[in-house]
Amino acid sequence: MATTINTVNSTSNSLPTKDLPSITGTNEVHATTQNGHAPSASRTRTVVGRKYRHVAAVHSRSRPSSLSRDAEATPNFLGFRNLMVIVLVVSNLRLMIENFMKYGVLICISCHDYRKQDVIYGAVLYGIVPCHLFVAYVIELAAAQQAKGAVARRKRSEASENSNDETKLSKEQRPELFRSTWRLVALAHGINATLCLLVTTVSVYYYVHHPLIGTACELHAIIVWLKICSYAFTNRDLRDDVLYPSDSSSLPAIYASCPYPRNITLGNLTYFWWAPTLVYQPVYPRSSHIRWSFVAKRIAECAGLSMFIWVVSAQYAAPLLRNSLKKIAILDLASILERLMKLSTISLIVWLAGFLAIFQSALNALAEVMRFADREFYGDWWNSGSVGIYWRLWNKPVYHFMRRHIYSPLVGRGWHPQVAAAMVFTFSGVLHELAVGVPTHNIIGVAFAGFIVQLPLIAITLPLESMHGKTSKIIGNAIFWVSFCLVGQPLAALLYFFAWQAKYGSVSKPRV
Repeated sequence: MATTINTVNSTSNSLPTKDLPSITGTNEVHATTQNGHAPSASRTRTVVGRKYRHVAAVHSRSRPSSLSRDAEATPNFLGFRNLMVIVLVVSNLRLMIENFMKYGVLICISCHDYRKQDVIYGAVLYGIVPCHLFVAYVIELAAAQQAKGAVARRKRSEASENSNDETKLSKEQRPELFRSTWRLVALAHGINATLCLLVTTVSVYYYVHHPLIGTACELHAIIVWLKICSYAFTNRDLRDDVLYPSDSSSLPAIYASCPYPRNITLGNLTYFWWAPTLVYQPVYPRSSHIRWSFVAKRIAECAGLSMFIWVVSAQYAAPLLRNSLKKIAILDLASILERLMKLSTISLIVWLAGFLAIFQSALNALAEVMRFADREFYGDWWNSGSVGIYWRLWNKPVYHFMRRHIYSPLVGRGWHPQVAAAMVFTFSGVLHELAVGVPTHNIIGVAFAGFIVQLPLIAITLPLESMHGKTSKIIGNAIFWVSFCLVGQPLAALLYFFAWQAKYGSVSKPRV
């Protein structure tokens, strides 16, 4: 007898059953053999199926497109990110091949015009500039001795029979006494700091020809100059708090472990000299130990990125800048715009590599050696929703100095915040012009103008900071990237290079 099987046609088993309508229900299938005995357990089979008659509801609810604003969840753009990386890599590889085919290898250490005079002046300036910090220490040491004497006299006065009258007189004379003392100390600090910056600036402008050596010397002098200013201003307020204490003293709690004038020591100043900050404090947060493997990794990163910047600048930026000189001379605006857009990619790569080399690698290595625990040298500036946010996140050491010693004091004196911000950018523009114009021997005001132009950009993007939603952040971020990468840096590099070439020709010696 043939085997009898009661089955249900279950062609829909391979489809998701939760979306199919129930039509016939569920049937169990029992199989019997020819002799009527039940099959073994391994041969027993239960089939759960539903008839499928092409009536499944594919469109059963309202659903937006994945890229629509009404989408329930933001789609993952990982694939597009990978595509952009691949496109960037391939595009730059093509440019590299084209560059090598057109110019050959342009990297040449011996071709750079390193004059003996440049090296000597650079070494001397690097040794002299830190001496101004120790002159500032001597000035503060004298001021601290004067403060100790004043405190001792006040205590003797309070212990005398007429302590109440003399204390009252001291309080009445407090503003004038403090101002007269501060005038002398400020004059000494001002002369010392001015000489620090002035001697270096004049020496670099007139006697150091190579722009790289000159830039290193000028930046070093500017950093030490800022540290001297912070050292003087901070100790001024600490001295005032000691001379005229009050119940409403607002000194930070961290300063309690090293009160004034115990902080006026060579060891304290030396730590501030090497610490990766421009803001003086008697005490800093410290890490427990030095991780030398961490230091080695950061130094290796810094060295590798520096080599990368040198190769990119010599092989790609230099020929592009040289090819742009004729177009600038005849004011061919279309060609200049094309060169700016071409240069923007290279300048962006150099800028990002320089950011990583300095703020991520070099400063972290220095902080680890100095056991400096506050490592927030930058924020996520690449996500800035406005130009103002970028300036608050990009360079935290400079931002903290400007806010603590320029912006906040001016606002505290009654200045409008926008006027105080304008003063900050004007001051910063002067320093950047010194850092760029002096080493290139062309003080043409481009760096200064670039900072002044930031003020209207900040005003334009300021309303975007208070808006909610992604659109305002996207617009502000786009304005930031365009202003810095497509206009600001490439144009400044082009103009300073043109001024250098017009004055000196080339920094490289001809290859033989």
